[in-house]
Amino acid sequence: MDAVELALFIARTQAVCDEMGAVLRRTALSPNIKDRLDYSCALFDRSGALFAQAAHIPVHLGSMAFAMADLVRRFDWCPGDVVMLNDPFLGGTHLPDVTVIAPAFDAEGVLLGFAADRAHHANIGADRPGSMPLSSTLEEEGVLIPPMLLLREGRLPPEARRVFYALGAQATAQDAVTDWQRDPVLADFAAQVSSARIGARLMTELASTAGGAADFRAAIARLNAWAARLAQSSFAKLPAGRFSAEDALDGAPGAPIPIAVALSVDHGPKGTTVVVDFTGTAAQQPDSNLNCPLPVAAAAVFYALRALMPAGTPAVAGAFEAVEIRAPKACLVNAQRAAAVAAGNVETSMRVVDAVLRALADACPDAIPAAAQGTMNNIAMGQRGAHEWDYYETLAGGHGGHACGPGLSARHAHMTNTLNTPVESLETHYPLRIERYALRRGSGGTGVHRGGDGIERSYRFLESAEVTLLTERRRSGPWGLLGGAEGAPGAQFLNGESVGGRAELTVKAGDLLMVCTPGGGGWGAAKETD
Repeated sequence: MDAVELALFIARTQAVCDEMGAVLRRTALSPNIKDRLDYSCALFDRSGALFAQAAHIPVHLGSMAFAMADLVRRFDWCPGDVVMLNDPFLGGTHLPDVTVIAPAFDAEGVLLGFAADRAHHANIGADRPGSMPLSSTLEEEGVLIPPMLLLREGRLPPEARRVFYALGAQATAQDAVTDWQRDPVLADFAAQVSSARIGARLMTELASTAGGAADFRAAIARLNAWAARLAQSSFAKLPAGRFSAEDALDGAPGAPIPIAVALSVDHGPKGTTVVVDFTGTAAQQPDSNLNCPLPVAAAAVFYALRALMPAGTPAVAGAFEAVEIRAPKACLVNAQRAAAVAAGNVETSMRVVDAVLRALADACPDAIPAAAQGTMNNIAMGQRGAHEWDYYETLAGGHGGHACGPGLSARHAHMTNTLNTPVESLETHYPLRIERYALRRGSGGTGVHRGGDGIERSYRFLESAEVTLLTERRRSGPWGLLGGAEGAPGAQFLNGESVGGRAELTVKAGDLLMVCTPGGGGWGAAKETD
């Protein structure tokens, strides 16, 4: 395979993932998937190693890449099988993120690999609407789905049927995807099944055009080798040594939760290795859901290091073979069962990125931006009873300034790559009205290059509802770099009264919730005349 053939193979594998995403978006019913794009798609070889992904959500894709090898060994795969899971300690992230996996076989029945998608479900069975409660145990967060067959040779096994009953769905069809679109709980699962099956079918076609299973495996090996060389070219530019940093989650008042990281760069005779060590990080929190499974922390590390690599570096297993991650068991970023993890996936992962980038800033300061908003600003809401509804979204904020210019404003950052729900979709589907949606001007930190601004978003409730807020960077702003100022911390207000970063609220018709997201940190010390 020459360079041109390799480039075509890379483009074709990425196109398969893009097609999977398009199918999922077009067939899902929930605004969370079809409008906010809270989903990801990827391809894995027959051993579970990542070899293609779309430009979707880093926290989804990195954690899948870290844990997939263990998952694929659990099953004796057959054509027509589909597996689902959301267990955070067996390859998931948090319970609302459900992963669906379909195997791909060639015409002779040889296993080629797997197509997988992961999507966020606003109702995964938690008592609180939106399924993002202020939990202290995993059990409070919803229905736990261990790795299990969703379809066995195209049929729905009894254990999968029990999962759907627990979610309030009536999965009675012999052919599991027949008429699923009639049940709102099952509709998004049906969309995920369709996406994974399309991915598996296209992988089979791709292997056929590549010359068969053996040539397909050889192409994947060449792809990984190419990615490893590109990664090495980047890591080799880092100075040898140990670079450490510490950041912290807000935690309880006066008690921030530290995340410590040390990056050790070693230029050995066989190439550069990077060891990322979280020794010194706080222990997992028994009364909080900020705990983070190791695959989620690994996703954050891979994301931060990939930012150093050349544009176009394939996000495949080979790109990270020189990276080793160490984290003490039962620490915040290597939480053990049955710790609550709802916010670990969305908030702690963001702080891991901040800590790793802060450490890298000592090694290559001109290549690293100041801190972005450092939170996903999670808002879950809804109602139980006769008019049941569930809604969830994350909100954009400011990016950090950097050596080449100011940070972006009103954009999702780092571990999330979704959208704010369009106002038209939100107001169509839910008893809500958006009364303000604007830049939070002046919230970016000052500097030679300013941080980007956050946003202001106000929700007027047309009916009573339950609301959960899971947000960070409310006590201290995102850090600036090289003398740049911090970005403004976030804030939220219910009817004009300040509300904490972690809150469960009961609202009535007419109430107004305003969320103000953080700005990014500034880069470089600004002169007074600036």
